[in-house]
Amino acid sequence: LLPRLCALRSSLAMSSVTGTVTIQQPLNYRAGARVQPADGGQAENVYEPATGRVICKLLCSGEKEVDLAVQSAKAAFKIWSQMSGMERSRVLLEAARIIREQREEIATMETINNGKSIFEARVDIDISWQCLEYYAGLAGSLAGEHIQLPGGSFGYTRREPLGVCVGIGAWNYPFQIACWKSAPALACGNAMVFKPSPFTPVSVVRLAEIFTEAGVPKGLFNVVQGGAATGQFLCHHPDVAKISFTGSVPTGIKIMEMASKGIKPVTLELGGKSPLIIFSDCALENAVNGALMANFLTQGEVCCNGTRVFVERKILDAFTKEVVKRTQKIKVGDPLLEDTRMGALINRPHLDRVQGFIKQAKEQGAKVLCGGDLYVPDDPKLKNGYYLQPCVLGNCTDDMTCVKEEIFGPVMSILPFDTEEEVVERANNTKFGLAGGVFTRDIQKAHRVVAALKAGMCFINNYNISPVELPFGGYKASGFGRENGRAAIEYYSQLKTVCVEMGDVESVF
Repeated sequence: LLPRLCALRSSLAMSSVTGTVTIQQPLNYRAGARVQPADGGQAENVYEPATGRVICKLLCSGEKEVDLAVQSAKAAFKIWSQMSGMERSRVLLEAARIIREQREEIATMETINNGKSIFEARVDIDISWQCLEYYAGLAGSLAGEHIQLPGGSFGYTRREPLGVCVGIGAWNYPFQIACWKSAPALACGNAMVFKPSPFTPVSVVRLAEIFTEAGVPKGLFNVVQGGAATGQFLCHHPDVAKISFTGSVPTGIKIMEMASKGIKPVTLELGGKSPLIIFSDCALENAVNGALMANFLTQGEVCCNGTRVFVERKILDAFTKEVVKRTQKIKVGDPLLEDTRMGALINRPHLDRVQGFIKQAKEQGAKVLCGGDLYVPDDPKLKNGYYLQPCVLGNCTDDMTCVKEEIFGPVMSILPFDTEEEVVERANNTKFGLAGGVFTRDIQKAHRVVAALKAGMCFINNYNISPVELPFGGYKASGFGRENGRAAIEYYSQLKTVCVEMGDVESVF
């Protein structure tokens, strides 16, 4: 353990104090080692959201570096794909053990680069190692089937890996998303080249090191850094077999277009504007808890958040009053403090964008019931951080921009409704279909409503629970394909059919 911790702390001036971290080592990872990109060279600032400090310079990867990473993965794939499922399982279990052992260091790293509270970051890391353990458990059981045919002949299917897969991650859950994509990919026998968001490049490199420490062939999991240009090189590379992307709808459309030119399968986990339906027969305190969970995790920067909160008119006033009271008590500030529950948004442009949505909502007739202003912590080192007071909007209507468009910030819109039929129709009146939630004591109504919702991930009397055992993904513009659960195996493997004739071939010629 001690050598690993020393190596970690040599790359990060690790500290439990915000505003003290400097990252010095390279952020690319290829063939089992941190490396500077072979080409590209464009440098971008990487910020600590809590303070606005630049913590390092990111060197973007060019076409040559992308090719080197893909070739490294391709060579490792030849070894890994020939190993048994049980052999791969043992390596994934060892990686999970290391993550679990280094939970605090990785969570701290995530908080520094992402801005979310350390409380949430620890949960993200726990979900990450659980994901690796889950797919380690499946790796040894991956199999095809045997089919008996007439005359003693038979057929069988083989489940085979795809090859070199590309993972492109988002900045809201950097380490967790990398595990969600790599765990099923590696369990199926694939290699992966991963490109994190240029806003959060730090923690994924640690995952790459952990995989190497756990025993994967060097090059099996590589990291390239950069923005859109680097992503294009990955999508167009002829040796890439599959692309899995988490991010915005416009970028997802572009990735799908690029992948189509190479007939590459894609998994897209995109945006959302999900409905949360609160019926009058709910347990009110539980529904309020659910609404807070559905809107304010990770500063509201969660794609499946239930930001359209439909409340049955009978309890509108009571629900709104309690939500506002609870929202005003959320502690905003230094994300590394144990009692902080909301940290900083990812960067200044995004903070300005979220505030623009709030301003437009007011212009369109919504009422700010609480929050929505910049928050400046008392600690002087945090004065340049990207903090926003969590916001609740009332007097909202379905045609407002704040209700139709994904804000991706701590902004809740409350809308009244009168009947079940009405709210289901309004809930489905969106281009998105990632998630939806229902709070009611009537279990028949709950199942009836979620069956009618056009969304891939639905919750009954809870929200934003993502067990790795359950598939995660959306309908409509929220994407297709699934992360997690057994379903992900289908997107990281392919079936080969073999037909065996036990007699002579009867020719028709």
